[in-house]
Amino acid sequence: MDVMRHSSAFLLDGPPPSPTTYALVVLNQSLPSFTPLVWNRAAQLRLCADGGSNRLFDEMPRLLADEDENDVRNRYKPDVIKGDMDSIRAEVLEFYSNLDPTSNEGTKIVDESHDQNTTDLHKCIAFIRDSTPDLDKSNLCILIAGALGGRFDHEVGNINVLFRFSTMRIILLSDDCLIYLLPKTHHHEIHIQTSVEGPHCGLVPIGTPSRSTTTTGLQWNLTEMEMKFGGLISTSNIVKGEKVTVQSDSDLLWTISIKKL
Repeated sequence: MDVMRHSSAFLLDGPPPSPTTYALVVLNQSLPSFTPLVWNRAAQLRLCADGGSNRLFDEMPRLLADEDENDVRNRYKPDVIKGDMDSIRAEVLEFYSNLDPTSNEGTKIVDESHDQNTTDLHKCIAFIRDSTPDLDKSNLCILIAGALGGRFDHEVGNINVLFRFSTMRIILLSDDCLIYLLPKTHHHEIHIQTSVEGPHCGLVPIGTPSRSTTTTGLQWNLTEMEMKFGGLISTSNIVKGEKVTVQSDSDLLWTISIKKL
């Protein structure tokens, strides 16, 4: 079975990790303090999902409080705003709509209010997959800022997107932790960036139980262990080194704490 390698090197200062291409989606929850860093990582494509544009408009100037707020808003503007448009405030929509969409500096507004069967995050991921022919997707990783916190049903909806687009690398981010999917189709090597993440971590089966999961690199490793809700799940585990390996017969969620950056 092929090995899939994972890294949170996008959280490190310095040149962007190569050869990964990053895209960024901003959701309608509090932005992580490191949002300016991942914004710059995702230089090729940045989207706001509906009300995420309010967060970008309001909170990016607060994260860069030593800069002029109008300069920040003009510099940190999304390439695309997409969703059912029921959350974006009128003045925010007007601000981004008045940016020239015909130029490389403009914001494209995509109203999908006709579609009430998918979340705004789902709409943005589908846009990245289907409507960005110039984006190199051979080693694409999509970072989701503001994916955790707030209403639990929203969080569950965001986690469901990981499963709906299981062939794409998608990372849910908050100030406290990150989450991504480990598909059962691969063995996994997780390269731990100890300066920015850990030590607390977890492996969670969602949807179907895992009859057999084996790990290395954790304080409490699993050896052909069964995991399921109503039984054992690996929460509050600890990474012990710079590499964790995971093999499982079911899809698992990997989560790890993020240090205050």
